Amino acid sequence: LQRETDLVALAQTGTGKTASFGLPILHNLNPMSKHTQALIISPTRELCLQITNDLKNYSKYMGHVNIVAVYGGSSITEQIRGLRAGAQIIVATPGRLIDLIDRKAVKLEQVETVVLDEADEMLNMGFQEDMEAILAHTPEEKITGLFSATMPREIRTIANKYLKESVEVSSGKKNSASISHQYAVVQAKDKLAALKRIIDFNQDFFGIVFCTTRIETQDISDALIKAGYNADCLHGDLSQQQRDKVMGKFRKRTV
Repeated sequence: LQRETDLVALAQTGTGKTASFGLPILHNLNPMSKHTQALIISPTRELCLQITNDLKNYSKYMGHVNIVAVYGGSSITEQIRGLRAGAQIIVATPGRLIDLIDRKAVKLEQVETVVLDEADEMLNMGFQEDMEAILAHTPEEKITGLFSATMPREIRTIANKYLKESVEVSSGKKNSASISHQYAVVQAKDKLAALKRIIDFNQDFFGIVFCTTRIETQDISDALIKAGYNADCLHGDLSQQQRDKVMGKFRKRTV
């Protein structure tokens, strides 16, 4: 993003996207100026926090760089306080950012760089209108980076509408990882037993079990814990603090 051109980047998860946009943003940042110079939009709270932590690590020796994460499920008052202290970089989920724009708590008039990270995921989650509304609040003259694992028609439409003479790059081959798919057909009453067999069969199992409902997530997690497995659950009824705690344990592999 150092060159004066917009960017469309097709990149799978794990290809170093945060560094690829984060390091140029920090390189071009004016630490003496308190106004918001860069805006990074991501689909989920967890990714929002991950990007924020990465940027804080990258800027550790730069002096005072104020990076503020804004996302739902956490105190909006504290986030407004962080923004008022002078957030040079804002990392945000779309819904909370729209809320802050409506409250006039965030100023995007002097933003120089905007990054849409995992743009296809934001589309899948129904954030297209929010994305377009946010981009409409940013200045005409800026660098825009759009990062996506896939390029559906809607993403191409957003790129054509909001990016000027963009360069398109691709990192890594699509589905280049060696992935095998297996499935088992079992009756509903046998699903938990089958799941436990799968976990037992795979030595040092470390994985994620996706469920249909929040209640099912909690029930399966409770059943696994009761059976002696290091499990925990993650769903929308948990507070942000609880979600952060679960993700922290998962990263440390204590779950």
